[in-house]
Order: sequence, then structure tokens, then C-alpha cells
Amino acid sequence: MSDSILAQAAETIRTARPGSPIVQAFFHEPSCTASYVIHDPATKAAAIIDSVLDYDPASGRTATRSAQAIRTYVEQQALSVEWLLETHAHADHLSAAPYLHSLLGGQLAIGRNIIHVGRAFGALFNMAPTEGREFDRLFDDGDRFNVGQLTATVLHVPGHTPADVAYVVGDAVFVGDTIFMPDYGTARADFPGGDARRLYRSIRRLLALPASTRIFVGHDYKAPGRDSYAWQTTVSAQRSDNIHVRDGVSEADFALMREQRDATLSVPQLLLPAIQVNIRGGRLPQAETNGIRYLKIPLDAFGK
Repeated sequence: MSDSILAQAAETIRTARPGSPIVQAFFHEPSCTASYVIHDPATKAAAIIDSVLDYDPASGRTATRSAQAIRTYVEQQALSVEWLLETHAHADHLSAAPYLHSLLGGQLAIGRNIIHVGRAFGALFNMAPTEGREFDRLFDDGDRFNVGQLTATVLHVPGHTPADVAYVVGDAVFVGDTIFMPDYGTARADFPGGDARRLYRSIRRLLALPASTRIFVGHDYKAPGRDSYAWQTTVSAQRSDNIHVRDGVSEADFALMREQRDATLSVPQLLLPAIQVNIRGGRLPQAETNGIRYLKIPLDAFGK
């Protein structure tokens, strides 16, 4: 099944290269997140990937500056948004997908395994599981969908979380937090349901795509010695230069490195605010009787 799906994705790249998507990145420096608007130049149909809702944890304030930049671009380019795509339930920022949907339309979609992530974290927050009903589409591995005349293929790439997916559109692949720029390496694999060995296999699956495939990463943290942010690379560059998982690195060596490294990492600052929103498609809690919305912060519970 996996080999067949990968072959379909590679075929999409070969046949769609003349009509490859136009990609515009939007970088949110507070969370080091790269969001993307992609569109089919022939039809102006578009998809928004991993949008960010501004959130200040000190004050609890939300804002839509980052989302407004995306909206402005979409309107200036006269694009028609067909999809609001999430690569996974993010732990470092709140999704702006519901806000952008209210303005621009489109279907909100994520990988089907968000159901399992929702159950695990729903229990932590004492929230009733919703089985992914906040999303318009739950993708399975190998699902295909269209952005205008472009065909996109969904690849399930677990390891960072159980629910990560990558989107192959034309000669581009949007990998979320699965792999970062070659000089920075790879994502952590110590979240609930994460697994370093599965992450390795997912990455090798991505790196089996054609060498010229453009890779668009979900974050950049400026590797030591690099002064500017970057979010675009290629399969070829990753295979030759990725400091964690280049060609020749074994699964066992990668897993040992990743697990040792993850043991030194702190919990992401926004994990508790972000995850309870993002497992529900970015929807904020309903206001209480005083008109104020509240997020839950469980005490002495996470990691037990």
C-alpha cells in the first residue's frame, strides 16, 4: 500500500510540474512557524496550510494580524480558497483556520488520526471527545484531492505525533513538523504517541520522492551560524545534508540521537493553550456567562 501511494505521489509530481503550484510563505516569528498559501495558476484555486492565530500567553490576548496578512494576499491575488489544511494538531501555536474560513470559505481538513490525538488530550483536559467532527474532511494515507486543476496526495507521516500528514502538490511537498531545514535537522518525537523510529521511516518515505521535489517545512529556528530564517529546501538537499537523517544514517542511530536529544527539551511554551484548541480544528471555547472565553491549564498532570 505505502509503495503504491508513494508511486502515485511521484507520478503527480512528474505530470503536474508544468502546472506546479505557486507557493507564498508567511512566517510567524514568535512561534517560528511557516504558513503557506498555494494556488493553481490556471484556475486561481487555493489552499491555506498551517495558519496561525496570534496569541500572547502573558495577557491571554488573541489577534488576527498574521491571518489578515494571508487574507490580504488571497484577496489581492483574486484567489478562491478551496482548502484550509492542517499538517497536525500543533503544540506551538493556535490555528487561525476557523477565522480564515469565516472570511474566505474552504474545507478544513487534517489527517484521520487526529481522532486518537483528540481522545488522548481530550482526557487530559476533561473534554468530551468529538471524533474529529470539527473538521470537514479527515484524510487517510493516500487520499487524493484537487486544488483547482492540481492533484494533491496525502501521505501519513507519523512520528512527531501519530496524526502528522504531508501534502504533495505538483512538485512540492508540505511536511509540517516532520523534518526541518537540513542544517537544523528533524522534529522531536516525544509527544504522546510520538515515536523516533516511526519518524525516521516517515522521513525516509518523504525522501524517496524525486530529488528535485521542493520541500516546505513547518518551522525554522535558525540553525547555529545562520542569521536568516529559511523554509524551502529539496529532497536532494535533505538526503545529502540533513544533520540528523541524511543518506547513510541508520534507523537505530537516528532513534538513539533523537531520543537522547528529546530528553533534554522542555515542554513547548504554548502546548497546553494550543493543543486544546487545535484538536478542535482551531475553534476557541465558547464564552461563559460573563462573556469571557477560558482555556484550561491542567496542574501537575502533563507527562504523568
